[in-house]
Amino acid sequence: MWGGRFSKALNERALRYTTSLPVDRRLFEWDVLGSIAHARMLDRVGVLSHVDTCALVDGLTQLLQDPPPLDGPYEDIHSLVEAELGTRIGLVAGRLHTARSRNDQVATDTRLFTRAALVQGLWAVMELQQTLLEVAQQHTETVLPGYTHLQRAQPVVLAHHLLAYWEMLDRDAGRLRDCLVRADVLPLGAGALAGSPYPLDREYVAHLLGFAEVSRNSLDAVSDRDFIAEHLAALNLLAMHLSRCAEELVLWSTAEFAFVALDESYTTGSSIMPQKRNPDVAELLRGKTGRVYGALVGLLVTLKGLPMSYNRDLQEDKGPYFEAVDLVDDGLALLTAMLGSAAWRTERMEQAANDPLIAATDLADHLAQRGVPFRQAHEIVGRIVRAAEASSRSLADFSLDELRAFSPVFEASAVGLRADQVAAARNIVGGTAPSQVETQLRAAAERMTALRTWVDNAAAKLPTLESVTATD
Repeated sequence: MWGGRFSKALNERALRYTTSLPVDRRLFEWDVLGSIAHARMLDRVGVLSHVDTCALVDGLTQLLQDPPPLDGPYEDIHSLVEAELGTRIGLVAGRLHTARSRNDQVATDTRLFTRAALVQGLWAVMELQQTLLEVAQQHTETVLPGYTHLQRAQPVVLAHHLLAYWEMLDRDAGRLRDCLVRADVLPLGAGALAGSPYPLDREYVAHLLGFAEVSRNSLDAVSDRDFIAEHLAALNLLAMHLSRCAEELVLWSTAEFAFVALDESYTTGSSIMPQKRNPDVAELLRGKTGRVYGALVGLLVTLKGLPMSYNRDLQEDKGPYFEAVDLVDDGLALLTAMLGSAAWRTERMEQAANDPLIAATDLADHLAQRGVPFRQAHEIVGRIVRAAEASSRSLADFSLDELRAFSPVFEASAVGLRADQVAAARNIVGGTAPSQVETQLRAAAERMTALRTWVDNAAAKLPTLESVTATD
């Protein structure tokens, strides 16, 4: 309950129902840092005395250095911080809320959290990308079947397959960077909804907290949660990519594929079948993706019917959001560990890549490169495939004379095609030829260096106790 307007305390059940403290206590550090910046600005513009400001900043610093229990009969983290500050420095704590509202305060805290979460997420993405590069560099000539419709299609090298996930993550990193640009706006100063009658220096607060700019409309500033929805949308795509990779680990670790053996520390046993080693971590990574999706849908449903400006519904933005951030961060870390510790069964991959029929497309291309229309070449090779199946032979077993019985255009280079030759023939930009994959690996490493520099610069702008209390 705030102020003297009320003659009754909030009903106990209503307090339990409305409190956001179990969720927004996670914003404690950001609330305190934002409060320090706010207090210093009020001193700077003459709204607070320097003596009061020093007391507030000292008390808030103590809260960070010796945090109180983040529980109790409080509506939210803001009221807890103010109450705990009051127990340490007395009545002067009440001056801290001058020229701000919980509406612009929580919007600021959440943006501070989002910026840090985006930076952390980018670091985690880069860790996974680096692991993919390291594994790929060891397997630039390891062939395995590429699949369409989950049927063997054409040979690829393992490095090329892993780099497909690297590219997905690179796009994910780009989306997270874009999110950071739009989250990097300071709402503090918007007040409850209409701004403030005090001569605030909002740009100074933005400087202390590392924001790139201040909000341009107070109504929008307190009610905007686009930046959370955008982050969640990026997390949804990232989680989907992690899930796809986890799905392949599940498939590839089966006896039917046997392309990979996951480290025992990321598998579990059966309660009744002693021989089992289940890829539970990968399965749960795949399964928890639905909860990440749910967080985005839930937020959009919450936002779609809200009138301007702040409404208490917005309290429900953070719980699913925080969980989605955690789920994706955990997924990134676990997938990085699983890929880095896996044993890649290259002999099994190469055996599967040398499927009896996998060179069919190359036989058709052989004819097309010699003037046969591709559709006709496709039909000719289809007949050869049917003959191979009928005689339980491999396409590589057909002699030149046997191939020429289907088309006189065949030449000696069509005989005995191996999987590594088929893969090496895809020697174009973006292809799976080992020489192209080496180029792709070098380019990926260069792009990672540039991304790392960008993220390091973004991380340097995040506020810390030292930066918000530093002498101007």
